[in-house]
Amino acid sequence: MSRRVVITGGASGLGLAMAEAFVAMGDQVAVCDADPAAVASVSPAILAVVADVTDEVAMSDFLGRIEADWDGADIVISNAGIGGPAGPIEDLDFADWQRCLSVNLDGAFLTCRWAARVLKAQGAGVLLLTSSVSGLFGFPWRTPYVAAKWGIVGLTKALASELGPYGVRVNAICPGAVEGPRMDRVIAMEAQAQSRSEADVRKGFTDGVALRRFVTADEVAAMAVFLASPGAASISGQAMAVDGHTERTT
Repeated sequence: MSRRVVITGGASGLGLAMAEAFVAMGDQVAVCDADPAAVASVSPAILAVVADVTDEVAMSDFLGRIEADWDGADIVISNAGIGGPAGPIEDLDFADWQRCLSVNLDGAFLTCRWAARVLKAQGAGVLLLTSSVSGLFGFPWRTPYVAAKWGIVGLTKALASELGPYGVRVNAICPGAVEGPRMDRVIAMEAQAQSRSEADVRKGFTDGVALRRFVTADEVAAMAVFLASPGAASISGQAMAVDGHTERTT
């Protein structure tokens, strides 16, 4: 039976990989994204809407449309996020700190607030949140992002307890370094902040995990598909790492 899947930040990167994975399962998928160009490039098989997750009105319009047209949802994935600035905390700009926390946490709040109401009323559903291994370890030079992703794990734990009695499962996915353009930008930013070469920073990422490689977006999407499946019926309140086993953070 086709499920109704809603994904924020779903027009590129991890969000798009998840959307395509659920479409391949035969599910009905809707995504929102703040990037109009990315939204325009999404396959017609996916309902894609331009909406910034920090804009309460835009999110209300997007989610309200889904609720009206689909009469609810079965799987909601709060995925939208940004990497934020890099550097020693004393050098960071307050506006950059606020923007990072707003996209990652305020966006999750607006998404989860809607999902909680809809899924509780149905008495069933799956809510997934994209955190990061940064939500499990204290990475230096990335304090806004780390704080936001730890917040996502805390939100996941609280919602799992809050929604569990209503038959709703809540889990966080914690990707490691995911190969692709976004990780390339993070490496360039960290290299500049630390006065190191990009090659050295990249090597540091891979050397810090047991499998000695980056993960792929498809591997993260596979975790989302599993957590939304009947095979994960007793899994809730967990922060599931897809990272090749992080062994050190510097």
